[in-house]
Amino acid sequence: MPELPEVETVRRGLQPVMEGSKIVKAEIRRKDLRFPFQKDFVARLQDQTVTGLGRRAKYLMADLESGDVLLMHLGMSGSFRVVTDEDKTVPGQFHHPRHEDRAHDHVVFHMSSGAAVVFNDPRRFGYMKIIARKALDDEPLLRGLGPEPLGNEFDATMLAQSCANKKTSLKAALLDQRVVAGLGNIYVCEALYRSHLSPRRLAATLADKKGQPTDHAKRLVSAIHSVLNQAIKAGGSSLRDHRQTSGELGYFQHSFQVYDREGEKCQTAGCGGIVRRFTQNGRSTFWCPKCQK
Repeated sequence: MPELPEVETVRRGLQPVMEGSKIVKAEIRRKDLRFPFQKDFVARLQDQTVTGLGRRAKYLMADLESGDVLLMHLGMSGSFRVVTDEDKTVPGQFHHPRHEDRAHDHVVFHMSSGAAVVFNDPRRFGYMKIIARKALDDEPLLRGLGPEPLGNEFDATMLAQSCANKKTSLKAALLDQRVVAGLGNIYVCEALYRSHLSPRRLAATLADKKGQPTDHAKRLVSAIHSVLNQAIKAGGSSLRDHRQTSGELGYFQHSFQVYDREGEKCQTAGCGGIVRRFTQNGRSTFWCPKCQK
């Protein structure tokens, strides 16, 4: 499932053609995706200008002139592509041809910018919902989400306070969207490796007896910032379904230091360990037992 860097990459690809433009026509080509579309879904989008295109955790959020917000989730296989009359060039070196079966083009936004924004989702785990902005705080899909890991409020102190009394593993805590929003399995593995912390370590060890952040917490927050920013710059990680709106692949997977590298030598200078994999909370965890403590 796409994580924060992939969703942020999609947001940046859609922003130039959606933000400040009007939805001249909205098409839904089936009654549902993961959930049924609202009965007034098309009507609430018709002739609405998108005043802003943001992201919250793994959700895209389009602010509409009416005061509504269009909430969009990519699910497991969802992707957006931008189609324009002038766009006849082939994308760059990381281009991967999209599937030619347009039967999975389930939603189309025709924008006044002249672009058509098409949502394609073969597995239909994605979903869209329109919510009044004044009701966002009470929206079940968003309620309880933790801070954005790249936001100003997320720092070592906040992370330590969130983990101070937890009896779960450090990896489980980081995957908890109530602790920090948007992180998934790939980037948690990478951040733990870069901060040399074991995924099995107790989350509570990020705080000292007074509840203040330990050096572990400071290293971890720095690693989270670093890996996310690097991944966004690379267009995310394309393992299966992720494509940028241009059709280009993200290429951060070529920078993985531990994820999906089972049996390879640890890349930490002087370590000499071997990357191992084990199942943790139903997910594959990749780590170096020698240098991650």
